[in-house]
Amino acid sequence: MIRRLFIYLLLWLPLPAGARLAEPLHPEHKAQMSVDLAQIRQRGELRVLINQSRHSSAEVKGQALGLELQRLRNFVQFLNRDSQQALRLRLIPKAKEQLVAALQRGEGDLLAPGELLDINNGQLLSASRATVAQVAMVLVTRQGTRRYQRLEQLAGRNLSLPRGSAAAEAVRQLNQQLGQRKLAPLLIEWVDSSLAVEDVLEMVQAGIYPFSVVEQPIAERWAKVMPRLRVERHLQIGTRRDMHWWMRREAPMLLAKADAFLRGYVAPGDQDAAFVRLNRRAYRVHYPLARADRQRLEKLRAVLQRHAGPSDLDWLSLAALAFKESSLNPAARGANGATGLMQITRSAAQGVGVSNISHLQGNVQAASRYLAMLRRRFFASRQIAEPERLAFALAAYNMGPQRVQSLRAEARRRGLNANQWFFQVERVAMEQLGLAAVSHVSSVNKYRLALVRERYSLETPRSAGQ
Repeated sequence: MIRRLFIYLLLWLPLPAGARLAEPLHPEHKAQMSVDLAQIRQRGELRVLINQSRHSSAEVKGQALGLELQRLRNFVQFLNRDSQQALRLRLIPKAKEQLVAALQRGEGDLLAPGELLDINNGQLLSASRATVAQVAMVLVTRQGTRRYQRLEQLAGRNLSLPRGSAAAEAVRQLNQQLGQRKLAPLLIEWVDSSLAVEDVLEMVQAGIYPFSVVEQPIAERWAKVMPRLRVERHLQIGTRRDMHWWMRREAPMLLAKADAFLRGYVAPGDQDAAFVRLNRRAYRVHYPLARADRQRLEKLRAVLQRHAGPSDLDWLSLAALAFKESSLNPAARGANGATGLMQITRSAAQGVGVSNISHLQGNVQAASRYLAMLRRRFFASRQIAEPERLAFALAAYNMGPQRVQSLRAEARRRGLNANQWFFQVERVAMEQLGLAAVSHVSSVNKYRLALVRERYSLETPRSAGQ
C-alpha cells in the first residue's frame, strides 16, 4: 500500500527540465519570451509586422510609397545612430486581422499597422505615442451619388468593409442607436480577403460597392489618386482615435526608443508626390455592369460558358479577363500580336492546339485552354488555394509562367508565402517590375468579384422570355 502511494505521488511531481523541453511549446508560451532592444540588437534585425495593404507598406522599384514603410526606415536609422552594430529592417506582411496574434506569438518585435486597431488590455500589448493623432472614421462613396447629411439617413444601407476594419465596432454602436429609434441597421459586407483598403476604395469609386468607412487620412490620400471618390468628412462613425505602433509589454526599451523617435519625427512634405504619380494609372477599374457592358456580356455569354466548362473555369472569370484585356471587344488589337476578346498571342494559342484566334470561338477557346494549362502545369500544388491558383495563372497569362515562378522563388527566399499571390508574391512583383505588373491581376480579380456578386442576374436574364 505504501509503495503504491509512493508511485502515485511520483506521478504528480514536476517533470525534470529535460522532459518538459521535449514537449512542444504552446504558441502562447512562446509569446512570453522576453525580447527587448538588447536582444534585437544582438540579433541584428528589427522584425516589423506590417499590414499587407499597399497603402501601408508598398515599395515600387526601391521607392517607398507606403507611409509606414517610410516611417519605419527612418526609425531604423534613428536606432542605428547610437549603436556600433547596424540593425536591418525586416518586414513581415500579414492580413490585418492576423497581426495582433502574430505579435503575441513573437513573430515580430513591433507592429506597425498603418490603420486603426481594436486592442484591449487583455492582449498584453503596449502602444507607442500616436503615429497619427485624432483619426476619424468617415463615410466614402462615389462622386455623383446622393449626398447624405446625417448618419441616420444611411439606415438599411450596405457598407463594404475590408477584413479587420476598425469601423466594425463603431457601426455596431451606431446600429444600437438606430435600433432605439426604430430604424433599420447598417449592413456590413465583409469583402473578399484579396482586397485591401485601397482595393475597396477603388471598387467604391467604380460604383461596384456603394459605401465604405475608412480612416480619414487614408481616404484623403487615395482621393488624390481616385478623382471619382468622394470623402464625406461630415459623416463620421464612432469617436476619433489615435493610430499607434504596438509592442509586447516585455519590450519597454524598444517602446521608449519608438516614443523618442515619434516625438521628433516629421514626415517629408512631398511624400504624396511620388505616391500620386505612380498610382494614378494603376487604379482604373470601372463598373462592369453598366447597360452597354451588360448587353455586350450577354452576347458573349454563350461562347464564354461553352469554353469555360471543359477547362474547369468559371465563365465569369473568363468574362473578367475579357473586361480587362479588351473591354469586351472581340475586334481588339493589342501589342506584341495580342488579338481579340482575350488578347491572346498566336504562339500561346498554338501551344494549346488552337490555330485560328481571329475568330471569336477560337480566341476564347485558346485563352481558356491556355489558362487551364498554366494552372495545371505550374500551379497545381495542393498548397495553393484555388483563388490564389487562379491569380497565379492570370499573372502568368500576363507576364509568362517562368517570370512568375522566378518571383515565387524570390518570395520564398525572403520568407514570404510563395503560394499566395495577393500581398505576398505580388509584393515582390511590385518591387521588381512596378505597379503595372500587379494591377493586371488586381483588376481582373475586382471584375471577377463584381460579376460574381451579380451571378444570378447574369446567368438567368433570358429565362422569362423563353
